[in-house]
Amino acid sequence: PPVSAARLAGERLCSSGEASGGSGTYTRHGFVYASLAGCLRRSGAESGLPVVSVVRDAEAQLLPDVGAVVTCKVCSINSRFAKVHILYIGSTPLKSTFRGTIRREDIRATEKDKVEVYKSFRPGDIVLAKVISLGDAQSNYLLSTAENELGVVVARSEAGVQMVPISWCEMQCPRTHTKDFRKVARVQPQFLQT
Repeated sequence: PPVSAARLAGERLCSSGEASGGSGTYTRHGFVYASLAGCLRRSGAESGLPVVSVVRDAEAQLLPDVGAVVTCKVCSINSRFAKVHILYIGSTPLKSTFRGTIRREDIRATEKDKVEVYKSFRPGDIVLAKVISLGDAQSNYLLSTAENELGVVVARSEAGVQMVPISWCEMQCPRTHTKDFRKVARVQPQFLQT
């Protein structure tokens, strides 16, 4: 069904002579109003008037929450942290991108003082991480990979080939057999986004 622009709760949609009110609406004084914020849907009725309804947009309400496992892509790294874009919450793709930061001390659970960011992530890597604190004004979420299941799930070698994990801290290019350091996730199948 055609979807139009978002509507605000209480917004007047049309006169009750043009259409009858469906879910997410109410009728008062000959007009149909939105009873919740969402998208207007107009469906043709076989007999008589079309029906207008307002549907809450589930994805628009979906925000990363503390404890959620997210799939993100590494944008840049420095000696203190990796900057990422959050692409999925669980298995749900996000319509808009949220920014996240994985600090050096949140990469591993052990030997935190020996962790080096460039031996854990590289730009372009796809990483499973857990949200540990909510975003600030720049919607920058703090993320952690300090569990065995979290870390790099997809990485490409310099030859452009998807690398294969060979240990908890290394991946190898199947073409050139070059090894690279990574914080490798022990992936559980339900989290894998291909």
